[in-house]
Amino acid sequence: MADILIVLTSHTALGETGRPTGFYYEELAVPYWALVDAGHRVTLASIQGGPAAHDPTSLDAEPSKRPAAVQRFLDAPEALAALADTAAISDIDPAAYDAIFLPGGHGTAFDFPQSTALAKAVSAIHAAGGVVAAVCHGPAGLVTATRADGTPLVAGLRVNSFTNAEEEAVGLTDVVPFLLETRFRELGAHFEAGADFTETAIRDGRLITGQNPMSSAAVATLLLDALTETRAAA
Repeated sequence: MADILIVLTSHTALGETGRPTGFYYEELAVPYWALVDAGHRVTLASIQGGPAAHDPTSLDAEPSKRPAAVQRFLDAPEALAALADTAAISDIDPAAYDAIFLPGGHGTAFDFPQSTALAKAVSAIHAAGGVVAAVCHGPAGLVTATRADGTPLVAGLRVNSFTNAEEEAVGLTDVVPFLLETRFRELGAHFEAGADFTETAIRDGRLITGQNPMSSAAVATLLLDALTETRAAA
């Protein structure tokens, strides 16, 4: 059994558009249940702590149209209670966790890169031999993470995230603070883009990244594999 930290955005405004944002439900729920069903302990945290808000576009009003994992989350009182009372990332001890997972949602593009505490947690968990995983815009939490020598954590590694083409397709290129694909390339990462809005997940050692909501299950599978391998090697 491993201890997994899931960190959610606390940002709820989509730039100056007047539209709400937050975390993307499928990107939380699918990996959450994959980890729980595998017997792992999961802690929900967020940048500011307290209730974590979802992006309204990620939760269909018609229950039958929601991914099964999302509806299961909504039907689970213990999961909703954890979501309503997340720990602040600044209060988290990274040494207590075997892995950290960062779900996306456009909110992450705004507050993940600004959080020194998140960067420290990602860096510390990876440095200690733990697994780091993120999906869609969640990889925004990797851009300021570093190795012990101060170089970017992602430098020289294969990575993936919401792509420039996908950001353009949803009309938010000029709304987000920066384009993830561009930033990763600038940091020296080997960015590997899949086709727009199709399942794409990449693992490079103990770093796992996925491209979009459709990649949530693939990221969860790679995360479980990495946990099994790292714990077996410990």
